[in-house]
Amino acid sequence: MVALLDCLLRIVSSRDSYDSIVAYCALGDNMIYAPGNQYTDAVLQAAEEYPDVAFALLNGAVDTPEKAVNKNVSSLLPNAQQIGWIAGVMTESGKLGFIGGMELDTTKGKIAGFEEAAKYVGEKEGKEIELLNVPYANSFSDAPKGKEFATELISQGADVFFGDASAVDSGAREAIDAANAAYGSVKVYDIAQPADILGQNECIICSQVTDNSAMVAASMEAVEAGTFGGEVLYGTLSVGALSGLVPADVQEKYLGYIEEMKAGTFMK
Repeated sequence: MVALLDCLLRIVSSRDSYDSIVAYCALGDNMIYAPGNQYTDAVLQAAEEYPDVAFALLNGAVDTPEKAVNKNVSSLLPNAQQIGWIAGVMTESGKLGFIGGMELDTTKGKIAGFEEAAKYVGEKEGKEIELLNVPYANSFSDAPKGKEFATELISQGADVFFGDASAVDSGAREAIDAANAAYGSVKVYDIAQPADILGQNECIICSQVTDNSAMVAASMEAVEAGTFGGEVLYGTLSVGALSGLVPADVQEKYLGYIEEMKAGTFMK
């Protein structure tokens, strides 16, 4: 049996998470799924006490599995580089704007992938691509800060945005919508993630979608195969954890790049 902690952990405080996890272990469950990095300490503690239980930690740090004494913990992480690539191949502009929530390794990976894919596609199409200086809100909820950052980046010429900042990104879209209203047409675009909100704002030209269930399935398969634990399980395009949704008129070119990413031939 796999114990999915989403519902329970949403209603208990972080100090109670260890007790909740141990309660599942005591029921005889052989796999525990914790839906967030905030449960790292509780998972590592329980994993030491229950060596025969597999613990999957969504968005766990890269070094978390090696900290587990019994090597029975795996971090589940979307492939940050591929997320950036998915956004980057939709770019047809000269200047890119990226807004970060926190200066995390995963965010840096998305930025790097975004820039390199955009420059690769730009070079093929004879365009110069520049990534403007990336601001960090030091928050995932400060929407006004996102609006402030986007307004400044637009003044510097940014016309395609991508972000990794949750509600901060929503604030950025307010500034983008305002700029487009002033222009009288859509001239500044946004690429959304990690859910499908294509069509929510007129400026959104692509939604990069992360399917956490695909990573959970991969971890279950690893348990069944006896290979689980002590490593990071990355959610990639090839396992169905990542995808991109775009308007019909650009799907052919876009999906061509996606197939290259799946095949491991992109930018090679």
